[in-house]
Amino acid sequence: MIFSVSLVALGGAIGAALRYLTGIGVLRLFGLQEFPIAIITVNVIGSFLMGVFVVVAAHRGLTHLSPFVMTGLLGGFTTFSAFSLETVNLIERGDFGQASLYVALSVGLSVGALILGLMAARGVLV
Repeated sequence: MIFSVSLVALGGAIGAALRYLTGIGVLRLFGLQEFPIAIITVNVIGSFLMGVFVVVAAHRGLTHLSPFVMTGLLGGFTTFSAFSLETVNLIERGDFGQASLYVALSVGLSVGALILGLMAARGVLV
């Protein structure tokens, strides 16, 4: 149990650092935006990687890495709580259209990315 918790903590630290660096990269690439594009980017990439990992882990017998990869690394990398905050910020500013677009894109693209990750990994492994 302590070992699994340690793996989750290590993965979470790495994932959070990668989220931070991705946010900086998106900021440098697109400049400061009112629309939370960095958070969407992280959530879509994280969802894609989750889909890939699920298939790879199942086919290669790597499910024992799930605490590190899924809960820790990808849990630390993706930002659903930040997504919720950004949504409320848009609503409180009165940007209901932007908030709706943000929710629809975040959910739609993240679910779509996870499906693409599953398909990509299955196509490579099957």
